This record gives sequence, structure tokens and C-alpha cells, in this order.
Amino acid sequence: MKLSEIKEHLNYLETIAFKLPNDELVASHFHVTEIGKIHKHFIDCGGTVRKEDVVSFQLWEANDYNHRLHPEKLVHIIELSEKTLNLPDSEIEVEYQGETIGKYGLDFDGTNFLLTTKKTDCLAKSACGVPVSKAKVALSDLSREVESCCTPDSGCC
Repeated sequence: MKLSEIKEHLNYLETIAFKLPNDELVASHFHVTEIGKIHKHFIDCGGTVRKEDVVSFQLWEANDYNHRLHPEKLVHIIELSEKTLNLPDSEIEVEYQGETIGKYGLDFDGTNFLLTTKKTDCLAKSACGVPVSKAKVALSDLSREVESCCTPDSGCC
């Protein structure tokens, strides 16, 4: 989800809720303690220089159980961050600490913001010799394909 998209969703919400990939909700008394611009300039294992920009939100829980961040307040924080940090309309990455600090993507289901699982990947598979994995197909599916395209009456044989 891009920065412009979260602002659009927040305009229609009365409360903010973030849901973890395991379907648990982040405690309702969370704080957005940081909004920042992260620029990653790196080289992959194949020697290609790459750049990546994301907008980072950090969610944090304190013992402040009476605190509730309202949508209009978060929009204000985002707009201040955009102005002060000259934030691009980039994808959002959310940091949240469970047992360890996790980095998540962000989606929206119409009610809750969804913290989505992020995965690592090799960006230069052909350069570093990682074999391309073939799609696994059940043998029962193959027999159906053969039946559907080549029957005794089809004239294909």
C-alpha cells in the first residue's frame, strides 16, 4: 500500500486497527512512534546495483491503555512527515515488535489495516546459479489434461 492509499482509507474510518498475519489485532492503544523515509542502496549477488525507497511506520505499544490514535490524527502526522521529510508516495513498510522486530507490508480489508508477511528473495537467480524451481503438478491433474485433449474420438492420434 502506498502512502496516498493509507491517507484515503483513513478519511473514511472512525477507528484504526492493525491486524497481524496471524489474525491477532495490534493492541488498540498502539502509538505510531515514527514515520520515515528509508532509502536502500545495495548490490545484489549478481553485481547489479539497486535502489529501493519505502516509507516506514513504526507501531509501538506502551502501558498507556487510555491512548487511542484517531484517523484524523494519523493523517495529520503523515502530512507533517510528507512536508518535513519530503516523503515520496512510496510503498509503506511497517515495523512492529512482537517477540522480535518484524517488518511487514501493508494492505487494507475495508475495516482493518493488514500487516502482511514480507519475504526475502534472490534478485539475481540466474547469476548465482540458483536452479529455477519447477511447478509441482499432481499426476491426477496430468491424466485429466490428457483426457481432455486427446480422447479416442478426437482424432488427435
